[in-house]
Amino acid sequence: MKIGISLGLVLLALGLFVLYTFWSTGFFRKIETYHEFGGIEQTIGLPGVEDMAISRTDSFMILSVDDRAKRRSGEKGLHGLYWMDLKDAPFTAHPIPLPSELVLYPHGISLIETGPKQYRLAVINHVEGKHSIEVFTIDQDTVRYSHSLRDPKLISPNDLVWVDADRFYYSNDHGSTSDLGIFAENYLGVAKANVGYYDGESFRIVAENMAYPNGLVLDQSGKNLLVASSRHFLIRVFEIQENGDLTFLEDIPTATGVDNLERDEEGGIWSGAHPDLMTFSAYAAGKKTTAPSEILKIHFSDQQLKQTTVWLDKGETMSASSVAIPFGEYLFLGNVMDSKMIVLRKGK
Repeated sequence: MKIGISLGLVLLALGLFVLYTFWSTGFFRKIETYHEFGGIEQTIGLPGVEDMAISRTDSFMILSVDDRAKRRSGEKGLHGLYWMDLKDAPFTAHPIPLPSELVLYPHGISLIETGPKQYRLAVINHVEGKHSIEVFTIDQDTVRYSHSLRDPKLISPNDLVWVDADRFYYSNDHGSTSDLGIFAENYLGVAKANVGYYDGESFRIVAENMAYPNGLVLDQSGKNLLVASSRHFLIRVFEIQENGDLTFLEDIPTATGVDNLERDEEGGIWSGAHPDLMTFSAYAAGKKTTAPSEILKIHFSDQQLKQTTVWLDKGETMSASSVAIPFGEYLFLGNVMDSKMIVLRKGK
């Protein structure tokens, strides 16, 4: 009798765990195609444009490209950085030449203006299980490799954002390195990941106990750091202290798996997001052919924070959206591992 009760409790706990996992990752959400922003202006045949960084001053964009679908199956695919001129449509992306000794499989990227037509670009790089941050300079449209940063505190870097020309924050999307620990973070929602800070000389962890921290962006004042928590469907807001430490302010629930965060000219925050993380996980593993995409805008209206889904797709138009950047009448959409990125145009 006691054995039967114990077994029943175990099965009940297991069932509740499975139900919670599916519920908390958006599996039961009904996805209906909704293209509010506009129609497709252009499809650009670059695979895995996971992140993008824009210069509104000089009208260009840097694309982080990695054909993860081919790499998953052991094939060789495109990978590296691409330059896109935004002055005229249709838009064309050109590969940025890299030094022969630099092997680059880019992830999150960040761009900061340092002077007239001068920039610094930071790129998270994953090569054979090792992580680094590659730093480039841009002068008069010429991109030059500068140096590499490595540190044990780069546990599982996902995204980063410059504070100034020397300092940046970055996210470790996992705090665990063991298979069991990673499983617990992914499926139980265990919050063991963190946000790190590079002060120009050394790395340190400045925010802990986070569930899959992902995209990072500064608010328009530059005083607060916003961090996407993909697994907990929220954006965590921190106040930046003078020494780079972070003070937690609030959580903004998003009801979707927010990925990269970008700011528009009015201070609104845009995110490519994964409304169903379980389907996304199966897609990333090659077990499904598509995964839904969602583009979210967070902005202030009448002194109140508002969230708007401007684009929702079952994955038929584009799978696994990860980034969205508005520019003029266009909206540029990237993704984790689809075969192309797309450009939307208002009113089309």
